[in-house]
Amino acid sequence: MKMTAKALAPLALVATFGLGTLAPHAQTAPQKVGFVDVSKLLAAHPNDKDIKDIQSKADAELGALDKQIKAIDAKGAGASAAEKQQRETLIKTIQSKADGYDKQINPKIAVVEKAVDTAVSSVAKANGYAVVMDRDVAAKSGLVIYADPTAELTDAALKALKP
Repeated sequence: MKMTAKALAPLALVATFGLGTLAPHAQTAPQKVGFVDVSKLLAAHPNDKDIKDIQSKADAELGALDKQIKAIDAKGAGASAAEKQQRETLIKTIQSKADGYDKQINPKIAVVEKAVDTAVSSVAKANGYAVVMDRDVAAKSGLVIYADPTAELTDAALKALKP
């Protein structure tokens, strides 16, 4: 049986396409994936105490104001006009105070986040990791079911975080 060029052309095309799709995969090196406990890294930063102090102060002050609003809300339609006006004033006060606390805390959070990002990045690059994930988020989301314990970079990142 003699094969003609017309008969071989579709076969050659399929073979070329098939090999062409395999070649890039064969040349791709495996990527290392690491994991860190981000909450542990954030808590280890020296500014974490200041952040928690501001947050505690804000929670106490704003929580007390919120209780007053809820007490008025519990009265429903039975609340007097003065109480309704007081409620509006309390809401404005909470918003104003929350903005003030945000202005105090946000710069400190930004410093901590940048330091943690820098520490994780330096450890990842030094050890050849292409991707680093938050261990807790990856586990809770179901994204990662199992990870080799050697992929844990938290301790190395803690050392890089400390001056």
